[in-house]
Amino acid sequence: MTPQELGALADRFRAEIGKAVIGQTASVDLMLTALFAGGHVLLEGPPGVAKTLLAQSFSAALGVQFGRIQFTPDLMPGDILGSNIFNFQTSSFSLTRGPIFCDVLLADEINRTPPKTQAALLEAMQERSVTIDGETHALPRRFTVIATQNPIEQQGVYPLPEAQLDRFLFKHVLPYPSREDELRVVREHGSRVGMPDPRTLGVETVADGATLEAAVAAVAAIRVSDEVVAYIVDLIRATRESADLMTGASPRSGAMLGVAARARAALDGRDYVIPDDVKALALPALRHRVVLSPAAEIEGRRADQVVETLVHQVAAPR
Repeated sequence: MTPQELGALADRFRAEIGKAVIGQTASVDLMLTALFAGGHVLLEGPPGVAKTLLAQSFSAALGVQFGRIQFTPDLMPGDILGSNIFNFQTSSFSLTRGPIFCDVLLADEINRTPPKTQAALLEAMQERSVTIDGETHALPRRFTVIATQNPIEQQGVYPLPEAQLDRFLFKHVLPYPSREDELRVVREHGSRVGMPDPRTLGVETVADGATLEAAVAAVAAIRVSDEVVAYIVDLIRATRESADLMTGASPRSGAMLGVAARARAALDGRDYVIPDDVKALALPALRHRVVLSPAAEIEGRRADQVVETLVHQVAAPR
């Protein structure tokens, strides 16, 4: 698959997802970038901005096995991974697989469950496998987590630990729709009761497993010059040297940003990465990986502001 063919495939994805989700084009583009880069996405936004519908429509367009976990305070790791159940007829244990055994997993309201249960996703997100009673079980090669969280609630939530946040390629903050898009939402969805189904809204499958593998291979072949690699490294290191940040981005974040930049270039139909690819992805790739210093918190600064400042300060290759 050439970058031009991958760009055309992305356009078909956008068209199908747009049948169900109105607006949120930036969200769709980031999710496509994460898909072709092999990364996971954390969607944050207030209730009712179509986070869940976006994940369902994305999976429907892919035509893969979709799993959903509604995270609650009483959810246990076994509810996610599954467990070995003793079968009295055969006098042996058999594995009952949990909802994590799928291609695309929607971790809905992931910050509503305690850290013990959140940690059940760590191995799956990093190694695409799970261990149950000492036995390792492989997940699909393109296993992808799309997690959602609500930023406005303060009670009954458990913030994700930094180690788990670092496993998400992107943290994307969904905005409220524009007035024009909101008029369309009310006009087209105002007559429905309950959660709409992407299939009933006309979302069709545009890719299969082989097509997805070809797209990922095309991304891996995208060229990144030594100057762009140095720019990525300088940007990552700048987060560790900033006085406004107590903890900067990890080396893993630099490697993941490099892969994401390749995917963005391919989505634009290019076979090479430019600095603008890195700049466009720096905020969603780094905002959740840095920790503000106490002084910056007292001053009311936000991680987004610090990252954006660093993007402007670090010299990009010409």
